[in-house]
Amino acid sequence: MDRTAARPLVIVAAFAGSLVIGLLVMLWALGGGRSIATPAAIGGPFQLTDQSGQTVTEKEMQGRPTLIFFGFTHCPDVCPTSLFEISEVLRAMGQDADRVNAYFISVDPERDTADAMKDYLSSFDPHLKGLTGPPQDLAKVISEYRVYARKVPLKDGDYTMDHTALVYLMDREGKFVAPFNLKRTPDEAAIDLKRYL
Repeated sequence: MDRTAARPLVIVAAFAGSLVIGLLVMLWALGGGRSIATPAAIGGPFQLTDQSGQTVTEKEMQGRPTLIFFGFTHCPDVCPTSLFEISEVLRAMGQDADRVNAYFISVDPERDTADAMKDYLSSFDPHLKGLTGPPQDLAKVISEYRVYARKVPLKDGDYTMDHTALVYLMDREGKFVAPFNLKRTPDEAAIDLKRYL
């Protein structure tokens, strides 16, 4: 082959080679690409009590997809709205709702006793379990799930809670998948959730 004809091919090959090397270096610098998504960084072992006084641990999540929402029973708007939307998704799942865990974990242990959770959740789907416990146990779970929760004093001497308002979707192995989107029809969300059964 003529040297002048081969020259463009050499340039293209060198450019392609440099792109591949650059990509490999970038992936190596990012830890082989593993640090781009960090599902292992969300979640962990816990031991809490549900609204019936039963102990619930992370082992209950094995073999079922799980929806987790952090909130508190004195929440004026976000919590009841999200729990209603979760209830609608569970209703749309029909009998498959028996194969899903749905947890409402308190960020307000001072007021959210098992009895308070039981009374509060009576307005929502019966599949929802309200989890609470001593402040140190809830603080551990809040930290493991990277939840923001802060007590905010009110003028009348009472307080409210600022908190993360995501619904966490965990897979059948108890690993974080993604925030679960409730801003769609219950039927659409139910179809999505059934993919993880």
